[in-house]
Amino acid sequence: MQRDPYPHYTRARDADGLTFVPELDAWLVARDADVREVLRRAEDFSSAGSLRPDVMPSPAALAVLGGGFGGRPVVVGADGTHHQELRAPIVRGLSPARVATAVPYAAERAAALVDEFMNGQPKGGQVELMSAYARRLPGDVIGRIVGLDPADIPAVVHGGYRAEELLFRPLPEDEQIIVAQDVVETQRILDRYARARHAEPREDLCTEIVASVAQEGDGDAELTLDQRHEAASHLQNLLIAGHLTTTALIGTTVLHLLRHRDQWELLCAEPDRIPAAVEEAARYDTAVQGFRRVTTRPVTLAGTELPAGATLFVAFGAANRDGVRYPGPDEFDITRAPTRHLAFGFGAHACPGSQLAREQLRLTLRELTGRLPTLRLSEDHPVTMRPTMIHRSPQSLHLTW
Repeated sequence: MQRDPYPHYTRARDADGLTFVPELDAWLVARDADVREVLRRAEDFSSAGSLRPDVMPSPAALAVLGGGFGGRPVVVGADGTHHQELRAPIVRGLSPARVATAVPYAAERAAALVDEFMNGQPKGGQVELMSAYARRLPGDVIGRIVGLDPADIPAVVHGGYRAEELLFRPLPEDEQIIVAQDVVETQRILDRYARARHAEPREDLCTEIVASVAQEGDGDAELTLDQRHEAASHLQNLLIAGHLTTTALIGTTVLHLLRHRDQWELLCAEPDRIPAAVEEAARYDTAVQGFRRVTTRPVTLAGTELPAGATLFVAFGAANRDGVRYPGPDEFDITRAPTRHLAFGFGAHACPGSQLAREQLRLTLRELTGRLPTLRLSEDHPVTMRPTMIHRSPQSLHLTW
């Protein structure tokens, strides 16, 4: 199901009511109308536990994590007023104006990364795009917005992937301990930034987040231990969302364009179609396949009666392939008439970083179609998808030109 959930989604949409999926330990919400209904009714479908691990770390790994910073509620798992309070600094930090100021830097980095892997092989070459580009551009961009030193960004990006592994991949206990140590090291880096920004505020998103957790009027006092945990939690969640999701989108977008050669060639010939290609790629193979929700009272959804405390997996990826809303939903078509999809969520929890992600995808496609129109998938390296529902992307993406 993690490698290719779409056949499961089709069966769930065609079934009467909701389908319980043991692998997810949840009721699968797969139809567009049902997903939108859940997202509209936040009072009935709580976000608490939306990031519940697919795999619970071992006691030894949890003991290692206990020596770090974090473990506090974050915006994606909060409801109501608390959610609004946690979301506010992120919305301010990722406002259209701030994203606009970041675009020139993103364009510069996109061009430099392509220069780097093309260097010495402009007429014909090869690259593994995920490591050479897709994992680097989003980290650099969100790191700059947050206010990280470029020297710290690789470690923070690495820590984000390690956190995802620990919570969503089955690992032997000895490996879990090593991964947990990497996660804690990242949390310590973020704690250092939180304390530094509290002492000397700057015009960056880290300062916004630290100010939101500090008590009014305590600017001269050091952050309390609880405030440090809270700030590290928010920064870790923001950075993971800010780079892993966009990395996944870059990978799947390039993958499907190159698998559909006519679409790639159309985009090379007509670059004005790039914004539409971004939306179609996000719809067709959604980076964040879904989040969990928990019922706060007995409810009926799609004719299925659910008790209070029932867990649902609200599948954005399934809704985005619903034929009721999208004609020919399983076809990848960048000429598709614009329709508002759910790749970036909907309602109160809609992704505040969606504009930033879109801008990076647009820049990526302009670079690749403009400079490497002969780009192709390598025949020597079959593509497999990473086994996770949280950030769906190619494991690796070997390309030639």
